[in-house]
Parts: sequence; C-alpha cells; structure tokens
Amino acid sequence: MNEPSNPLFGKNILVTGADGFIGSHLCETLMTHGCRVRALAQYNSFNNWGWLEDIDRGEAMEVRTGDVRDPFFCQALVKDIDIVFHLASLIAIPYSYVAPQTYVETNITGTLNICQAALEAGVARVVHTSTSEVYGTAREVPISEEHPLQPQSPYSASKIGADAMAMSYRHAFALPLTIARPFNTFGPRQSARAVIPTIIAQIAAGARRLKLGDTRPTRDFTYVEDTCAGLVALAACDAALGKAVNIGSNREISIGETAAAIKEIMGSDIEILEQSERLRPETSEVFRLRCDNSLIRELTGFEPRVTLRDGLARTVEWFADPRNLGKYKAGIYNV
Repeated sequence: MNEPSNPLFGKNILVTGADGFIGSHLCETLMTHGCRVRALAQYNSFNNWGWLEDIDRGEAMEVRTGDVRDPFFCQALVKDIDIVFHLASLIAIPYSYVAPQTYVETNITGTLNICQAALEAGVARVVHTSTSEVYGTAREVPISEEHPLQPQSPYSASKIGADAMAMSYRHAFALPLTIARPFNTFGPRQSARAVIPTIIAQIAAGARRLKLGDTRPTRDFTYVEDTCAGLVALAACDAALGKAVNIGSNREISIGETAAAIKEIMGSDIEILEQSERLRPETSEVFRLRCDNSLIRELTGFEPRVTLRDGLARTVEWFADPRNLGKYKAGIYNV
C-alpha cells in the first residue's frame, strides 16, 4: 500500500485517542499506508502510552501526550497536520451514569477544541468518530444514517452532542469533515468493559461461571481491522464530506449467541450467570443494533472482509497469550 497512488501516502496524520483500542489499530493501519502518524495518548504521570506501548511504532510515528479538553494544547497538536482522525472519547456506558459531566467535557468540549484547532490550522480533512449508540434501540432494521438519534444513556447523549458540534463546524465554517459511525467494533486490545473481551477473559482465566448482563440484546459486531479500513476509506472520499456514515457488517447476533460461539471456539462448557450489577436500566439498554452499511459501500466500495467467526477466533488467540490476558482483571466488573 506504500505507493504514491494511495491518497493517504505521505500525509501527516493526527490520531486522537491513539492509545485506545481502535486508535492503536488505526495507527498501525495508517503506517501501512505510508502515512506519518502523530499519535495522541492521554497525559498521565506514569508516561504510559496505553496500547501504543504494545505496537511497533517505528520512525513513522510520533507520540504526544495531552488532553483534548484543553484548547491551547489542541492548537499545538494539530499544527502541520493534513488529516485528523478524532477518536479521543470516554466510551464506557456504565461509568457515564456516575460521571456524566466528565463525558460532556471530554466528548463534546474535546470535539469542539479539535474542530476549532483543525479549522485554524487549515487541515484537509477531519474524520470525527461517532458510535452506533447514538441511534439507541433500533426502531427499524437495518439502521441507516436517517434513523432518529436517541440519547438512552449519558454516554450516547454526549456523543450525539459531539456529532452535532462537529457537523456545525462543517455547516458554519466549511470545515472539511465527515462523521464516521462505527457499530460494535471488537478485536485484540479491546477494553475489558466490552462484552466480547469480558467473555473471553473470564473463560481464559478459568472462571466456573460466566458473569454477564442481559444476553438478549443484539449487536452488529465488526472486526477492528474492518473498522479501520472503513475509517481510512472515508478519509479519502470527497463525496463523504458533510455526511455521517455508518461502518458495520449488516449482520446481527445476540449477546447470548455470541457467548455460545466463543464457548465453542474455546472448547468451554462454562455456565452463563446473569449478574444484576451488569444490567443497564430498562429504558437505557439498547436492545437491537444492526447496521445498514449501504451508504459507505456506495461512497467508497467498502465491504467488511473478516467474518464474525474468524474475528472471534483471532481475538481468542490474542487473549490466549498470557502476556495479554495478564493485562485484564477478569474477576472484576469493569464499568
């Protein structure tokens, strides 16, 4: 992919939230496209770069630490950048119930700061990363970009606000911006607060009972490699400017069925136990998600390539490495 015909080849790319799950994979993908990557990791006194610690960064990556909540920092961060992938966000839904203002400050104000900095720096493209959670429980499936937005949790409300702020910069200031709306991305390095890692980690750690929340809701799971390919495709697509675009597989599976598939792959007969503390409030649970991915196919030709079964097998294999499993506290419910 390192040829000049690639529209991203040689570009200076900023990835905010690069220390996270999708962000770290996106950095790897961008480097294979011949990009120079400036990777933002959230500042901490340990100088820990999150999942960036686990990847081959090479000379094509520059890591910076900071916080998108600070506008002055963002101005310096975006200097000399061609394309911004904005992924920095608080994403854990249960924690948004107890710390909602933090979500507003990071997700909405952080997006404001990045958009303003990008505008002042004259960047060529901003890809703002949203989430399928903004749709809430599906009123119709598959879910297209025209589906109503439903703030069923403080997290989803903050992302709806962040999307609105980002799109306002497109309308008010002609910022060259696209909103990418991934559905349920999974794969190696995903946070333990997500359902697939918690299933795998509990089984791999030898638990006798698999502790989960409600197993009835359905999700549209997309392997992280495909999500990153969708993000890159949107960054190179002029026709996607000013649009919100779904990234997903257009397939649907329940949490219970997902757990059963993982059990089979891992050769486990573990008993599933519903744990009350893992349950969302009834009106906050998103019961059904399935992506209509026709728009991104029409705009870019994007198609997910990794099947759910193959993606689960790859994720299980990653967790099977004790060095990786040891980074997860399988016995603790991560909010």
